[in-house]
Formats: sequence, structure tokens, C-alpha cells
Amino acid sequence: MYYKRDLELKLEKYLESPEIIAIFGPRQVGKTTLLKEFYKRVDNPIFLTFEDIELKLLFEEDIKSFIALYIEPYEHIFIDEFQYAKMGGKHLKYIYDTTKKKIFISGSSAMELSINAIKYLAGRIFVFNLYSFSFGEFLRVKDENLYQLYLNADENISTFLVNRINLYLEEYLTYGGYPRVILSKTNEEKEEVLKNLLSIYLLRDIKEIAKIADEAKMYRLLKALSLQIGNVVVYSELAKLVGVNTVQLKEYLSIFEKAFLTKAITPFFTNKQLEIVKNPEFFFFDLGLRNVIIKNFLPLSNRGDKGAMLENFVFRELVERELKYYRTKNGAEVDFIIDDVMPIEVKSNLSAIKISKSYHYFLENYKPKEGYVLSFNQLGKKVFNETTLNFIPHFMVAVSQLGKFR
Repeated sequence: MYYKRDLELKLEKYLESPEIIAIFGPRQVGKTTLLKEFYKRVDNPIFLTFEDIELKLLFEEDIKSFIALYIEPYEHIFIDEFQYAKMGGKHLKYIYDTTKKKIFISGSSAMELSINAIKYLAGRIFVFNLYSFSFGEFLRVKDENLYQLYLNADENISTFLVNRINLYLEEYLTYGGYPRVILSKTNEEKEEVLKNLLSIYLLRDIKEIAKIADEAKMYRLLKALSLQIGNVVVYSELAKLVGVNTVQLKEYLSIFEKAFLTKAITPFFTNKQLEIVKNPEFFFFDLGLRNVIIKNFLPLSNRGDKGAMLENFVFRELVERELKYYRTKNGAEVDFIIDDVMPIEVKSNLSAIKISKSYHYFLENYKPKEGYVLSFNQLGKKVFNETTLNFIPHFMVAVSQLGKFR
């Protein structure tokens, strides 16, 4: 069964444009399924995969014959697992420049594609990322009617609906948004699927493609990052903990990001004397993978890392935005700054509508027009000097005015 993805709306705009459509993303998030969905919608298509060794070799060794057999007779060309092809970008450029066909490609990581394809295809390609399901996509699978109410949620949403959606939010925070996980019948099955996904990441996408020999150090780094979500990372300290030098550490971190496993966000600052300006924070693209790394699937109410999980959730919901964090050297902090103008504070308790001293400090110093405070069930607005503060549940972050970017 096919489940609609939000990325469809973007892809539909470019179905008939001349540019190549490239979909990047980790394994098992539904790239092949999405390609096949568009394959059904267009005229005279062909669907190819470079997991077929003979087909891949023909592409690599005899591009003219490949074009004659698999390009010229068709109008829409779909190539899955494109990252396996050597000289992929160069040969794809040749196809694009010598034919008038619409081409779609997908790949399981950006590592090989970014090296072998993108550098040849400037001005010829539109690149899109597909991740595991967002919370909205997850909710659409679980309960279509509730999803429609979620889409239209505003400050008038009822407490009943907030509590009902929060029940799904807890499942999402615990097990993440991989399609196979979402469709699992039991928690035991979800955990087993996540273990296997993690193995695929370590043994295939990362270890093999990136030629990483020391799997133990790679796993120690992943575990360290899992336990430091939302904390400022000092490279020298993390390198010492993992057992690598800082150059190796940064190489590993770069590989993790290209494989859509983790991502760094950098600090927002205007005053180098008072504010942190260099050290990043790291978040995971999928919380289920993060939780399987630390082997913790306890209910949210029993977890000491609830705040970190909620911050990671906000990161995932706004991953396509320009996200930064704010820290002063005296300890004042704001969880996220969106597009360099909008502060977000993420609360993990059920406190009344109020803001922290750190958030107060940021508002006084930067005077943004608008800010957001996210909690489980607080709704309302409050004006602080020149700033309108919006208090909304965490799950509304992608359907609030702040999140209307899709």
C-alpha cells in the first residue's frame, strides 16, 4: 500500500521541467516507492535500477548502447539506486545533453552521489531529500481523520484533541518514522526493525561506502552523539572519548551527515565576546534510530532525556529551515533560532505559560517580532515588549505559522 509523502507536492511542480529530478535519502525511507508512484503517473516511462549489475555495467562501459536500449524509446526515465554507478554524473550529463528525456534518479546516500553526480550536473538537476516520515506523515498513516484536524490546528484546538495527538507523539518520539517501523504490529517488532536498520547504516551505507575500518569507534561516536542531543559539542573532548583525533572525528561526523544519520547546527551570534560562535550541536534525523543506539524505549514519562527528545523532534520537523541555537558564555540559552530571527523554546514539563530567564534575555537583547514556546498542552499569546510570543503544543510546530514552509 502506498502512503502519500509531503515531498510529492514539490515534485509535482517539476514533472515536466527539463531538469533531472534527484531524490536523496537514507535506506528504507520510501524513495523507490515514491519513484514508482510517479512512474505510474507519466506517459511512456521505464523504471531501471542499478542494483541490476548488467544494467549498471552497460551504463558505465557503453553509454551509447545504454541510451539506444533504455533512453531513446521512452519519455520518462526512472533510475533507482543511482549511487552504485561509476562515472554516474558524467554519463548522466551526456544523456541529458544529447536527449530530450525527463530523468528521475534516486540514491541511498549523498556520499557517492554528491561526488560522482552533482559536480557534473550544475544547472541540470533539482535535488530533493526524502527522510523518514515526519510527524504529520506518521499521523496520516495512523489516523487520517485526526491528521486532517492536526493540519488545521490553531489556538482554538481543544484539550481533547491535544491529548489525543500527544499520544501519537509519544509513539513517534520513541520509535521514529521509518515506514517499516510505523507498520509494525508490536513494540517488539518495531525494536527489531530498528536494530536491523542500524546494522544497514553501519555495515553498508557508512562502513562500506565511506571505507571506515574501525566499526567500534564509529559506534562509540554514534552513542556519544545520542547522549548529547541538544548539548554543545567540544570536538577535542568528543575525539578523546571516541579514541580518534579531531581530523578523524570531523570526517566521521561529515559521513554521518551525508548518510542522513545526524546533522550539526551552528550557533547564532552577533557578539563574539559574549556568545558562543563555533561549537555545534548534533541531532538525529530519526529518533527511533537514536533510541536503538542507546537501547532505550522506555515510555516518555520515565525518561531522563525527554527534553532532548523533544528538541530533536523540533529539529526534525523544521529540518528544511535554517536552524541555529543560541548560547552565551555566561550560560543563557535558547533552543533554536529559525532563519536568524525567530526564537523557539522547547519545554518538557507542564508548567503554566511563562518563559525562562535565558529566553527573556534573548528577547530583551534582540527584540524579535515573534517567538514560540512549545510545551505539551499550553496555548495562547503573550506580548513581551516588542515580541509576540506564541504558546503552542510541540506537535503544532510544523503546522503553525512558523512551520508553513512546505
